Amino acid sequence: MTVKIGDTAPDFTLTSQTGSSVSLKDFRGQKNVIVYFYPKDDTPGCTAEACAFRDSYEVFKDAGAEVIGISDDSQQSHQKFATKYQLPFTLLSDGGNKVRQLYGVPATLWIMPGRVTYVIDKQGVVKHIFDSMLDFKAHVAEALKTLESIKN
Repeated sequence: MTVKIGDTAPDFTLTSQTGSSVSLKDFRGQKNVIVYFYPKDDTPGCTAEACAFRDSYEVFKDAGAEVIGISDDSQQSHQKFATKYQLPFTLLSDGGNKVRQLYGVPATLWIMPGRVTYVIDKQGVVKHIFDSMLDFKAHVAEALKTLESIKN
């Protein structure tokens, strides 16, 4: 399955860095959600991307959105990563990459998990998809631009 713009985002429930269960459906009717899939905690590109989301987190909150990062790293790895870089948003552990596969996030060079960001509105509809392995900060800019267009 590959999720496309206009699709209802598939629901999922995963464990956060704090050990709590988080479901996408919990945000429906409440907040827009930025779901970003990334390859690995505490690697240069993933750290740059996470810190860019961190640095704009208040802007996302002001726009009525929640940011959720997903990789197949463990809860403990996410906890260390979030603490080390003071990440204020939720990181979810997708062991076995089931949610990544559910969304159809492609691998890079068939081996490395891809880096794709989805902007999902309050009704659960995918409004934007941004796929770039190397332009880390553009994920934040694209998400903010989409949130602005949803608002208007």
